[in-house]
Amino acid sequence: MRGNKELFPGAEMIRIHPSARLYGNSIIGENSQIMENVVLGYPDRDILKDMEEKGLPIEDGSFPGAVIGENALIRANCIIYSKVRAGDNLQTGHSVLIREKTNIGSNVLVGTNVVIEGDTAIGNNVSLQSNAYIPANSIIEDFVFIGPNAVLTNDKYPVRKIEDLKGPIIRRGASIGANATILPGVEVGEGAIVAAGAVVSRDVAPWKLAIGSPARVRDLPEEIKVLNRI
Repeated sequence: MRGNKELFPGAEMIRIHPSARLYGNSIIGENSQIMENVVLGYPDRDILKDMEEKGLPIEDGSFPGAVIGENALIRANCIIYSKVRAGDNLQTGHSVLIREKTNIGSNVLVGTNVVIEGDTAIGNNVSLQSNAYIPANSIIEDFVFIGPNAVLTNDKYPVRKIEDLKGPIIRRGASIGANATILPGVEVGEGAIVAAGAVVSRDVAPWKLAIGSPARVRDLPEEIKVLNRI
């Protein structure tokens, strides 16, 4: 299924609610469901400027939309911008926002009210729980779990100093607990765990535990040195 709900062979396998809006050259894989008031392929700032200069309404624009793989379930009120690419089996909660130039692998869960800013890479088998915030220029590798209300940041000196925005890097199989805060540029190593409520200002080595505010790094108990079951 492409933007403007243009049909193609197999389109009968896709369910799109009449209230959903598709912009640009958006593509939806087979066996997908797009629910009420979902917006796919919403134009980014550059596209909006281009449409304005050409005097064209965005509904008629030919520009890169969102690409969603097979077996997706996009629940009500989600907004997914142009130039987003997602693999198969994407599932969202309600009211998710995914900004432009975000790449998402397969088998990813994005919980209710999650915000993913642009220029972000998310791997396969990832679980982002409700109300998590993922800033621009973040990297989240395979089998990562990010708990509810966790906040990743990318700006060391907000509105005080101009620097390149650099989000955290969350390596394969790491877990971020509920309400944790990860500061800009921090790398959480493979298999590491950040405890609930921790504030992490320094890198966490692979298979370690970061706990407290500011976070202190401890050894991870042997019984939980296993890959996340996502």
